Amino acid sequence: MSHHTVREYAFISVAYEGCPESNFDHAYITESAFEHLCELSASFSKHGAKVFELAGRRKLKLDQYVGVIETPCGTRIEILPKHIEFKEGQNKNEVVKKERELLQEMLRVSLHLPYREAGAAQLNRFRQPLHEWIISQFLASFERLVQRGLRFDYNRVQEDQKFLRGQLQHVKYMRQPPAKKHIFPIEHDVYEVNRPENRLIRTALEIVCKKTKDASNWKLAQELRLMTSEIPRSQNIRQDLRQWQSGRLLALYDEIKPWTELILGEYMPVSTAGEWRGMSLLFPMEKLFEHYVAYHLRCNLPDYTVKTQHATEHICQHQESKIFKLKPDIFIERPNDKNIVMDTKWKLIDQTDRRGRYGLKDSDIQQMFAYSHYYLDHESEVILVYPYRTEKFTKPLDEFGFRETNGARLRVLPFNVDNPKEIIEYLIL
Repeated sequence: MSHHTVREYAFISVAYEGCPESNFDHAYITESAFEHLCELSASFSKHGAKVFELAGRRKLKLDQYVGVIETPCGTRIEILPKHIEFKEGQNKNEVVKKERELLQEMLRVSLHLPYREAGAAQLNRFRQPLHEWIISQFLASFERLVQRGLRFDYNRVQEDQKFLRGQLQHVKYMRQPPAKKHIFPIEHDVYEVNRPENRLIRTALEIVCKKTKDASNWKLAQELRLMTSEIPRSQNIRQDLRQWQSGRLLALYDEIKPWTELILGEYMPVSTAGEWRGMSLLFPMEKLFEHYVAYHLRCNLPDYTVKTQHATEHICQHQESKIFKLKPDIFIERPNDKNIVMDTKWKLIDQTDRRGRYGLKDSDIQQMFAYSHYYLDHESEVILVYPYRTEKFTKPLDEFGFRETNGARLRVLPFNVDNPKEIIEYLIL
């Protein structure tokens, strides 16, 4: 199995004799793996998800999706965020470590993943590829669950026995021929470990045993496999997921549930049921960034109410009903003060490029004007948040004023993913 680590917007080409080594910006893979990615690209495009873009007959360009893609031939491509500018002579391993650290933190926040430090053994976790990190977290949660005790449940069993147990099925017994009168059709409850939650975890464990290449993960997975051999696999994953219960008696299962869903659900931008997906997990950076910003705003602004995808206003009226919702990414309610509307954009802008309008899009500005009008009556500020990833955008741009409004303004702020508290200083000012 070959493993390639690239970043957003990297190119992927078919390997040829004498081709350069794969790097952050360009990976060279086998022809069969490339053909599989082309098929995925076509299926994604049908559902409106742009993960790959054709850049030639034998070249693809990645978009704003990060995660892991595994092909049937065993090629695994890890896609990391691009928030550090890689320079000549810089240690590649250090950059990979920082990018993985950011991605894992964003996933933890966005998917509400429970995460624990487990001492010195976890110091190397950022050196693991993303899928191995997810597997290690799942196994650690499963090990704690087994140590504390799996939950059992009563299951109704119908069987024929030579003795009475539970309830006799009288109608079925009366219809039996005389030669079988010594056989009793009975119905009773069995207290066993076979319940939806355990079946799903066991199914995820089987996937982990096949997919992990990390020695410590493989060893722990095999130990847990032997310890839980009496648990059957899930025959209907979606149905069992719907039947997953919560509550005081199942509080121990809350920690492992999201990790199990990650492994079983195999997060892809669109459904590819019935096709090969392997250990494929893809996440849009735009959404991860939005949740990451909102999370740190909630943590650092406890007196304010921070909402995501707030949608109470519509831009049109049609046939006596409202139509076309306006959904700002972040809506901040401030007690005894005017509210704030924010939109997050995972893209680079240049604070020195005045002539090119700093790289801001007309559509984004027009959208912010609509938010200002419908949500704030042009009486407060709207804010565009961009990541602070290079030296080209390190401080807020000068304020933009909307014409013919009563002091309405637009602010463009940088968000330092390595130091999220910086944005709070800009908001207070």
